[in-house]
Amino acid sequence: MSQTVCRWGILGAAFIARKNWQSIRDAEHASLVAVASRDLKRAESFINECQASAPHEVVPEAVGSYEALLARADIDAVYIPLPTGLRKEWVIKAARAGKHVLVEKPVGCDAEDVAEIIAACEENHVQFMDGVMFMHGQRLKHLRQVMDQEVGAVRHIATQFSFKADAAFQKENIRAQSELEPLGCLGDLGWYCLRFTLWAMNEESPVLVTGRIHSETETAMNGPSVPLAFSGTLTFANGASASFHCCFTAAHAQWAIVSGENALLQVSDFVLPFSGDKVQYSLTRSNFVVDGCRADMHAGQQTESLPEPSNNASGSQESQLFEDFSKHVLSQKIDPHWPRISLLTQKTLDACLKSAQQGSMPVRYG
Repeated sequence: MSQTVCRWGILGAAFIARKNWQSIRDAEHASLVAVASRDLKRAESFINECQASAPHEVVPEAVGSYEALLARADIDAVYIPLPTGLRKEWVIKAARAGKHVLVEKPVGCDAEDVAEIIAACEENHVQFMDGVMFMHGQRLKHLRQVMDQEVGAVRHIATQFSFKADAAFQKENIRAQSELEPLGCLGDLGWYCLRFTLWAMNEESPVLVTGRIHSETETAMNGPSVPLAFSGTLTFANGASASFHCCFTAAHAQWAIVSGENALLQVSDFVLPFSGDKVQYSLTRSNFVVDGCRADMHAGQQTESLPEPSNNASGSQESQLFEDFSKHVLSQKIDPHWPRISLLTQKTLDACLKSAQQGSMPVRYG
């Protein structure tokens, strides 16, 4: 491929697509060509609203069907923010149309869906990747060195990702509707907790998992219930463990703590960096000192800052996601790491949900 820009299309006018409208604009080697909706007027409205907020130099074209966008020869890659219940169908159709695919998470309703998606992308020689933005930030790349050099052998990982939904959430938001988002908070928020945990463990599979649903939707209103609050544990072969909590029922939280042999790593905003032009993390080496009758615990905490914009700017993790993907497309070299980590995440999520459905009995992974 001799071109220097990856030409993008967006399949669907979901809310998250508004952020990535700007992400594509801010990424190098990327250009947004068209946005499709099943309603042409909705696509036009989406483009007009986004263009007023974060204008592209060339206004993307509105397309009145997903099929029409996939049939275009001037699009190399598609970003698919459609609901989880619809993703498998359209990722496979995109792959068969020869389009490289960046898809929102969770990738599928279960691991069988994801395996089928990956097989279709491999068969059609297109790059597949999920939309976990923090995997592309400069902070996470830096933290790999911190993990290896400062934290030492991992003993435990704890994460939480939560927000407090309003009273209308169960009736109106698709994340509480089993047909569109059957995994509820586990898919929407828990995916990030599990991905961070697997990243911290160098993508090692757990050997044993448990899960528990603490609250769920009312089945009379939404069909089959979906989790609104979920927690789980993971055990690894080397003795390391992890715990996570995700929910739509508690205040905003997105923290991760890695307890290692030598130090404690803390990230207070591992999913969505706090607003600003720098990102941070803390490293703690507390020291307990006994001197006669005195017993003192010294905090030993240091906070480090890195120059990286939090969002809505070139160099932010979301623009870097599209830049990284575009480079894969332009290089014509498929990176198998991305589909592999998506499938690992989905399999781990499935095992947690299976445990929850079986009274929180431990489930062996695989």
